[in-house]
Amino acid sequence: MRAVVLGTGESGRAAAAALESDGCEVEVVAGGCDLVVASPGMRVVSELQYGVERLKARGVRLLAVTGSKGKSSVVKLVADALASAGLRAVACGNYGLPVSAVGECDWAVVEVSSFQMETTNLQPGTFEAATVLNLQEDHLDRHGSAAVYHALKLRLLDAAKRPVLPRDAEDGAALLAGSYFDNEVLRPNGFAAIGLLRAAGLEDSAIAAAFASFRPLPHRMSLIGVFRGVRCIDDSKATSMAALAAGVVMAGSGVRLIAGGRAKGDKPESAIKVLTSRAKKVYLIGECADSLFRAWSRDVDCEVCGDMATAVGRAFAEADSGDTLLLSPGAASFDQFHSFGERGDVFAGLVAKEGQGEK
Repeated sequence: MRAVVLGTGESGRAAAAALESDGCEVEVVAGGCDLVVASPGMRVVSELQYGVERLKARGVRLLAVTGSKGKSSVVKLVADALASAGLRAVACGNYGLPVSAVGECDWAVVEVSSFQMETTNLQPGTFEAATVLNLQEDHLDRHGSAAVYHALKLRLLDAAKRPVLPRDAEDGAALLAGSYFDNEVLRPNGFAAIGLLRAAGLEDSAIAAAFASFRPLPHRMSLIGVFRGVRCIDDSKATSMAALAAGVVMAGSGVRLIAGGRAKGDKPESAIKVLTSRAKKVYLIGECADSLFRAWSRDVDCEVCGDMATAVGRAFAEADSGDTLLLSPGAASFDQFHSFGERGDVFAGLVAKEGQGEK
């Protein structure tokens, strides 16, 4: 068989290597285009689909997670719990390894994005269980409408032997007590993880131990430290308005928020209620700073700062002891940074310098 792999990113390279190991003649084409048109005679599949079908053929059992916020944390929790139970488990997909790069294992826990679902058509029963954590507005710049975005997410449940909804495991609330997931925003995601792990056969005692030992991924409500009495939190992974609002709620009161970046098409007005009740002031950066100012400034104290260094400096100059400085941008990072990780690292470095009095 001859195959063309479009794109030389991590997933593209993994797909090419897997195809070659399966005996295919592979041509890799670099990216740089905005649209790919395929004739009807060609089968077009995502790297996700090729990798999942390959794992199924080798007898690997699969769990899947999608949703708008918290996918990677749930995938990590589930994979870690299975590994602690003595099973060979791999986190993969949109988090962890590309699916095509997964080697020998018992379980693959797959994070699935709406982008991947655009070119994926999995058969019923592909996954032992799958969950949709939540459905909010995101990636409207790609999908055009919330309805299309939500439909792509929900299609994942059709590929599962057992669809898992967060409410299915609400009786397991005691299992996540005191954990990272034990709050009003993340508790439903914790319930979804419980449902997946029960579907995989884990006992509740093992599930509770996994919650107790879980440590959050970087740039997800990560406490950088307390500097000059100001608590500083890096939530750079919050790239949608819904994620921004969730971050502000989790941060508590007295929030000084740094927001902005490259807009993804969701409505900034959706965050106004949370901002008016929780935020002392919003410091705006990036391409969408002016549009966020227009959307929020009638109801919330806002200032256009432009870049991260200016925003952090202004926030520290105005903050009172006991305030929380929160980076929860509600937008993509690619206008000023290479990734949300770089954005969070820059924020952490700046707050540390401000906290030490360095200018």
